[in-house]
Amino acid sequence: METSDEQKEQGQSSWARPIDQIDVKEVPIGATNLNLAGRRLVSPLQGFGPLWQKTYRIHLTGVKQTAGEVMQLWKARFPEFQPKENHFYPSMVGIRPGEVLFIDATVPALPNTPSVLPVASGVVVMYVDDTSFTVMTPEGFPESGWNTFSVQDDHGEIYAQVQSMARSTDPIYELAFRFLGSSEQQEKVWRYVLTHLATACGVTGETVTMEKICLDNKIQWSQVKNIWRNAGVKTVFFKLATPLRWAGRRIRRP
Repeated sequence: METSDEQKEQGQSSWARPIDQIDVKEVPIGATNLNLAGRRLVSPLQGFGPLWQKTYRIHLTGVKQTAGEVMQLWKARFPEFQPKENHFYPSMVGIRPGEVLFIDATVPALPNTPSVLPVASGVVVMYVDDTSFTVMTPEGFPESGWNTFSVQDDHGEIYAQVQSMARSTDPIYELAFRFLGSSEQQEKVWRYVLTHLATACGVTGETVTMEKICLDNKIQWSQVKNIWRNAGVKTVFFKLATPLRWAGRRIRRP
């Protein structure tokens, strides 16, 4: 994995070029090319629900690696640190500005139930440097906003962190976050990721802390229209139609 210094030597910026619509050039093996191609990226301004900032942090006590080395490990093994209901598929070149990370995930239908409802989408890498990277969400994703993954050296003490700033994208997702357990599921995912990153660095026994701040509690009713691009709804119908697509291919086959 190249560092940002190496990228600069090759004339590459840490920032992605401006993106009007997502252009999917290749699909990693196992990924679902759905709810990404042609979609615009969205910030919290285009979201529906209240604006939340969530910060998850773990102290990598006694870690031997530098902050940059921990981040290099995190980038290289990012999909491995996800729980079984989350499948991340980076492009062949890895986590670099402008690259697409495909995501096939499942979420619970009700609180305290297994994750069974599929959501196929992804995110775009917007910024990368030696100790952090930021991804941004497309239209139809459960949240509108971005996540920043970072490793910090605080006077010789190393911390790994995930920080999101986002709103639920539409009323369906807002209902899921408030009443159906999606918010708790999201928090479990990032605790899992940081705990497994720590384990990969040889650190055990540390607890992930979380700080949750509501930056704006208003509902943006002007964004109700986002419901028409809901990736979860589209994925469910896509999965249900799989037998029909299979039968159609069989009929068309000579």
